[in-house]
Amino acid sequence: MVESSIVVILFGSFIGLLLLGAPITVALGVSALVSFIYLDENPIKFVQIAFTSVGSFPLMALPAFILAGALMEAAGISRRLVNLAESFAGPVTGGISAAAVLACMFFGAISGSGPATTAAVGMLMIPAMVKRGYDKGYASAITASAGSLGIIIPPSIPMVIFGISAIGMVAPPEAVAKFGEFQTVSIPKLFIAGFAPGLIIATTLLVMNYVSCKRRGYHGTSDGWSSELIKKAFKDGFWSILAPLVILGGIYTGFFTPTESAIVAIFYTLFVGVFIHKELKLESIFHSLETTTWLSGRVLLILFTATVFGRLLVENQIPAIVAEAMLSITDSLYLIWAMIIAFLLFVGMFMETLAAIMILTPVLLPIAYSLGIDPIHFGIVVVCCLGIGFQTPPLGENLFIASGISGTSIEEISLRALPFAFASIVGVFIIAFFPDLTLFLPRLLGY
Repeated sequence: MVESSIVVILFGSFIGLLLLGAPITVALGVSALVSFIYLDENPIKFVQIAFTSVGSFPLMALPAFILAGALMEAAGISRRLVNLAESFAGPVTGGISAAAVLACMFFGAISGSGPATTAAVGMLMIPAMVKRGYDKGYASAITASAGSLGIIIPPSIPMVIFGISAIGMVAPPEAVAKFGEFQTVSIPKLFIAGFAPGLIIATTLLVMNYVSCKRRGYHGTSDGWSSELIKKAFKDGFWSILAPLVILGGIYTGFFTPTESAIVAIFYTLFVGVFIHKELKLESIFHSLETTTWLSGRVLLILFTATVFGRLLVENQIPAIVAEAMLSITDSLYLIWAMIIAFLLFVGMFMETLAAIMILTPVLLPIAYSLGIDPIHFGIVVVCCLGIGFQTPPLGENLFIASGISGTSIEEISLRALPFAFASIVGVFIIAFFPDLTLFLPRLLGY
């Protein structure tokens, strides 16, 4: 009885506050505090849990990656990566829009953020596509859709948050008895595991882009590929290409942790921006610090309250109730995967990605364990599903950024982005149904 009433109070007050227009941080914090008071818990426990949540070492990677991404844009690294991708466009049908997808992959490998990737690539590629005769809405849609790769291609801020949310959670004894020991969750494992799924989602977008461009008559250049242009782009972008290699190479080889790699990325960017490209000015550095402070503060506030919310869910056995309800409908792993993916896609349309991860990980991870799903594989699927939320209305942050760059309405971009959202969903189902695609690289590297 207490369990059912606490669910009503916790979720009822949370949804009610969201409907009233309260910020998600306020909705999470107030609903958790009301539940604490209802359970006659000492409110000081609320503060203690919340304070502990922001004191973890892996969380230091968060502001560092945000700062690294902001500095790389200011240092001209992102522009050179985009130019390199554009040089490969050539005579291929839809070549320049395919280059936008590749540019998002390159920039995603240094930024860890979907909106940041969309902004950095969109500022350069949307005008370039329009110049080649592309419809503004289509150019914006492909960029907004590919911007989601920013959180799938490692390093990824949502993967850091999933890792922090999942690290303290152990598999239920009955799941261990049935399926054996599960591997532990760590941020380096998530980063390594995210590489192949990122390529799969990118491939689905490239296929859909080719089909769409063929239908719309968006052809490549009549001059063919220019070896001189490619060589020049490689020469100009040499230090920019090294950025993702330094970051990911260091993590994959175990030379440094994700947190340390973010610090390395900052110093690398400062060195390249000041001494090689000579484009990084003091004003840009201060602007990057300001952006980092604002974004980090926003994320930490959500983490602060979402951790307490999640703890209440776990302590009141809500994940076990949800798992039991799902297993009572069907015991087919594929059907349950379909239900989880559909639920995550729905949540991603309405809720900010990091908040969704922090709220849902305590609910869904125990279900994954009870089905024998590897926690690393599960984390990647969660991030991929919520990444699609960046390109779907009403919340889709990437759509708003692309709209601001191109001056096209959200409605038009959303309509053009639907085929790409469908392609991404196909990619997510492939990733979910074939776990070895995600897990082979961590195993290969000895994780």
